[in-house]
Amino acid sequence: MKKRHLVGLLIATLTLVLGSIILVSLNDRPANTPLHYTYNIANEYPHDKNAFTQGLVFDNGFLYEGTGLYGNSSLRRVELETGKILQLHALPNQFFGEGITIFDDKIIQLTWQSNKGFVYDKHSFELLQEFSYPTEGWGITHDGSRLIMSDGTANLYFLDPETFEKIGQVEIYDADTEPVTELNELEYIQGDVYANIWGEEKIAIINPQT
Repeated sequence: MKKRHLVGLLIATLTLVLGSIILVSLNDRPANTPLHYTYNIANEYPHDKNAFTQGLVFDNGFLYEGTGLYGNSSLRRVELETGKILQLHALPNQFFGEGITIFDDKIIQLTWQSNKGFVYDKHSFELLQEFSYPTEGWGITHDGSRLIMSDGTANLYFLDPETFEKIGQVEIYDADTEPVTELNELEYIQGDVYANIWGEEKIAIINPQT
């Protein structure tokens, strides 16, 4: 089994840290070189140690979590303070669950190598729709109007949130014009995309326009 799926923003113990961060930018190199940040642990919360966390969203006081592994993938609503699972939808055994995001009261969940995503009602977890994509599915977030998806390469893809068709793409480079690959779990924060880099203890802050 390819062990590449970890969430960068909240690890298995849900230690709330902002890890070693790099800023990925194409503007005015080399003067505008990536900034490097450290972190402080703010708090720790209990978490299901058997959950292979792939996607995570904090919304209205609850964690919404997508988990992976064949035969154990799920969508969950979790109480942050206790780690108690309040709601759970199990994926069919043939799917390896990946990143999730919440858009217009719907939860969108990717799968790893099945080229299929799922759309659920945020409150009931009722399956509303399925959609397809040609790449692997790793992380997903949105900027309020477009879905932003990663597939483990240096690419970020922009999708129409209604049709799920690709409407844009950008390749991510570091200051040395080297591609930044293994982009995994994504979050959109104040105009930037935060991406966990699989295999490294780093989070990349990406300008999604450039």
